[in-house]
Amino acid sequence: MKVERFEDLICWQEAHGLTNAVCDFTQQPESVKDFELVRQIRRAAVSVMSNIAEGFERWTRKEWVRFLDIAKDSAGEVRSQLYVAPDQRYIRPAQFQATKTQAEKASQTIASLIGYLDSHTVTYQVRETASEQLDFPAEFCNRNLGT
Repeated sequence: MKVERFEDLICWQEAHGLTNAVCDFTQQPESVKDFELVRQIRRAAVSVMSNIAEGFERWTRKEWVRFLDIAKDSAGEVRSQLYVAPDQRYIRPAQFQATKTQAEKASQTIASLIGYLDSHTVTYQVRETASEQLDFPAEFCNRNLGT
């Protein structure tokens, strides 16, 4: 399947969902009081989707994988910080679990893409232009869900 933009990537879509879930719970009155946690967890969530996008726009597989690694690290950071929310009664247990699951899905889809790129170094080489289409298996992209 041809990928024309980072929004076509399932891992970016999952990261976008994670960012929305984090923003939802951090807008609740209980959470807003903890400015530092809200600031840090939002930055980490946005970092996941931003690093996927930035890596996609890079010119080599090696650079893209480096940015995907950073995105995966940020997803782990969100998961870790998320545990503070129920401890401090900032989030309901069901919302905590849903947000944690979203973080895990984002991390898993990023890891799968990293694994694919690492094992297919011959098929993914330097692009001539940033807008050049890339060919990926359907498990990594979905144009119907992209924004």
